[in-house]
Amino acid sequence: MAHSKILYGLCFYMLLLGLVHAQLSTNFYAATCPNALSAIRTAVLKAVSKEHRMGASLLRLHFHDCFVNGCDASVLLDDTSSFTGEKTAGPNANSLRGYDVIDTIKSQLESTCPGVVSCADILAVAARDSVAALSGPSWTVQLGRRDSTTASFAAANSDLPSPLMDLSDLITSFSNKGFTAKEMVALSGSHTIGQARCLLFRNRVYNETTLDSTLATSLKSSCPGTGSDDSLSSLDAVTPVTFDNSYFKNLANNKGLLHSDQQLFSGGTTDSQVKTYSLNSATFYADFAKAMVKMGSISPLTGSDGQIRTNCAKVN
Repeated sequence: MAHSKILYGLCFYMLLLGLVHAQLSTNFYAATCPNALSAIRTAVLKAVSKEHRMGASLLRLHFHDCFVNGCDASVLLDDTSSFTGEKTAGPNANSLRGYDVIDTIKSQLESTCPGVVSCADILAVAARDSVAALSGPSWTVQLGRRDSTTASFAAANSDLPSPLMDLSDLITSFSNKGFTAKEMVALSGSHTIGQARCLLFRNRVYNETTLDSTLATSLKSSCPGTGSDDSLSSLDAVTPVTFDNSYFKNLANNKGLLHSDQQLFSGGTTDSQVKTYSLNSATFYADFAKAMVKMGSISPLTGSDGQIRTNCAKVN
């Protein structure tokens, strides 16, 4: 009994000292920066109304951050003499965008609440607000992440799923980050917005038989057999700037743009999930929102780990 009292007292004392790691919470900035969420939302709405594609870009930034060593804003760091950052890794180079929007938000928050709101939290909130701005679901973002002081070029190349992956590899890639196959399908629904480069779907257009022939013909006009690698096409040609369940309807009709997209509906274990989402957008929205909260909780830095970067591209 005495021993347990000592242990209890020690735990309580450590808690008082703040040595027990903080958890993410929904009201993290309520006292320290009460305008943080509204400031982020306003900036995102402005950016997305100016260019609808930016909504997909900001959502993707959060995803590419979280899948590489957790949601720690490492994706935003420029290269330094001590490490090569993630911006130039294969999945990110000439592809990730929206850094300027995050920088604008960070600079606004630094002027009102200096040193308080992390770049990692800005990414998480901006992703949610982007989806909502394009008529998708919303969710309550857990807050309190801190920013990393390093980045990993190697991890960005190895941990991010490729648009050329087969279903089994996609399931493994997401499973490595703690997601079920069902959650992987839900998160893939983010491809209901955004665009992809010809380079990434050329082989599908010219060599795969599982692509709707009418869509293939139309894609060939902007994505020739050689050249035009950076020519863009919408991941969802039906409603390209609306976050809805058209992506899954497309898959059910062999109209997935990327090889990895169509793999979700190709006679495998995820066909029924795709069918469910294609018929019921409310189910997709609910599952997507839950999966996004889970994704935003991958290995965050909290407590005294990491730092709150003043400039998202540089360590303090």
